[in-house]
Amino acid sequence: MAERYFEDFTEGERIVSASATLGEAQITGFARDYDPQPFHLDPQAARETHFGGLIASGFQTMALAFCLIYREGSIAACSMGSPGMDKLRWHRPVRPGDAIRSEVEVRELRPSETKPDRGYGTLAYTVLNQDDEIVMTFTCTLIMRRRPNEQAGSP
Repeated sequence: MAERYFEDFTEGERIVSASATLGEAQITGFARDYDPQPFHLDPQAARETHFGGLIASGFQTMALAFCLIYREGSIAACSMGSPGMDKLRWHRPVRPGDAIRSEVEVRELRPSETKPDRGYGTLAYTVLNQDDEIVMTFTCTLIMRRRPNEQAGSP
């Protein structure tokens, strides 16, 4: 994919990632390091919870959702980080063997008023499983690098 910068995106544009399958070892490994709750760590203990079995941490799902879009390539050249996200919701659990993908809608684009090398994109993520069920949604602001020759004030 060709490098994309702030100017290459349009409001309403949709970006769809490939899918990735989470296995039990990935789920429990992430949980050991970052979210050591029993329903993420121990299949037996998880069966006795209201989830009825092992589930991925929502934080793991969120990180994977971003990673899938980044690997898709459309934001790789322009991403300068993010000041935050809003409206994060976990709609249903992600279980071992689930294949998730990210679908992103570009909701708003605005050039920075003070830094000519960047703009801001509001991206609405919908994360789906292999059955097209929504597992998570969130909106984030992405700081996006502008093309060097198209920055405000450039000839």
